Order: sequence, then structure tokens, then C-alpha cells
Amino acid sequence: MPVNTEKQGATFSLPQPYEVSREAIAEFALATGAKADYHFDAEAATALGYRDVVAPTTFAVIIAQKSEAAYISDPDSGIDFSKVVHGSEQFSFTRPIVAGDVLSALTHVDGVRAAGNNAMITTRTEITDVAEQPVVTVTSTIVVRGDGE
Repeated sequence: MPVNTEKQGATFSLPQPYEVSREAIAEFALATGAKADYHFDAEAATALGYRDVVAPTTFAVIIAQKSEAAYISDPDSGIDFSKVVHGSEQFSFTRPIVAGDVLSALTHVDGVRAAGNNAMITTRTEITDVAEQPVVTVTSTIVVRGDGE
């Protein structure tokens, strides 16, 4: 089944809020080579004016991908996950993500177009806090390889 272009303009939400923990931040920081002490040490983070440890900027991809998964796994999307390739990711922050945040996400399917045998999909995921204040916008390009690729 080819990618359904009629999903352009659709929105999908994170099934439940994502609770950011110190442990998740530390694991992500270690996995990505982020070594700043404010990713691991609450005192170092509070000395800089944060209420707790600060996530590396790319940590937002965890939340965005959980929200995007609702779109990708929707049978009506026409996306075969085995053919998905990550194209690009951009982050636009209102404020950093810190331990203790409880975040929601809404993914917008902003673009679906053919590129040869492939489909190029642009999503925009708005991540907000419990007060519904913006935290970060994650814009992603997803490539779905066509048949014969």
C-alpha cells in the first residue's frame, strides 16, 4: 500500500504524557556522549538556575518519535515501517527540558509528497508542559522507501 497523501493535515497525539526523569536524562546523555555536569548533577543544574537536571537538546526526539508513532502505525497512513528511513530533525526550543517535566505532544503531518519511488513526509511535533506552555517544536523528515529500493 502506498503512503496515503490524504493524511497531510492530520494530527496525532502522544497517547499519554511523558514524565521526564533524571534517570532517562542521564541514560540519554551517556548514550549520546553529552558530558556536561548539568545533565547528571542536580546541584550543577540548580546553580545555573534550573530546577533540576537538564536534558540534552536532542532528548526531545524521544517524545516526538513516540507521538509520530501514532501516525506511522496508523493502518490508514499506508506507511510500511520496515521501509522508513530517518531524513532529518530540527529543534526549536522555547525552554530546555528538565527532570520532573510532564510533557504532552501533538504531531502535525505537514507534508506528504512523492520523490521518485519514495515518499517524503514532514511532521511537526509541538511539545508542551502541564500548563500547556510550549517547550520545543520538533520538525522531522521521514523517508519511506518505495518498492524495489
